[in-house]
Amino acid sequence: MDAVQQRIDDIVKGHKVVLFMKGTAQFPQCGFSGRAVQVLKAAGATDVATVNVLEDEAIRQGIKAYANWPTIPQLYINGEFVGGSDIMMEMYESGELKAALG
Repeated sequence: MDAVQQRIDDIVKGHKVVLFMKGTAQFPQCGFSGRAVQVLKAAGATDVATVNVLEDEAIRQGIKAYANWPTIPQLYINGEFVGGSDIMMEMYESGELKAALG
């Protein structure tokens, strides 16, 4: 595992809920990241670590390889990759996201 992948792994495993996104929770810089933040709030998530991939190109590219998922945002719960904003929305609508966060 290279240094970037190790950094990502440490972040993912160091927090219960992590969202890799464009921008911040207070100021998302793409619609999908904004929707992801809103879905997490609606599902009752209170302690979400966010990583602004626009601040670190190595993380921005590395996270795509880490989960073998080409897009951002990416959500991780309890060290496991959950998915992007579309999957988060589907899980929210079915109640799965709230259960996973609980």
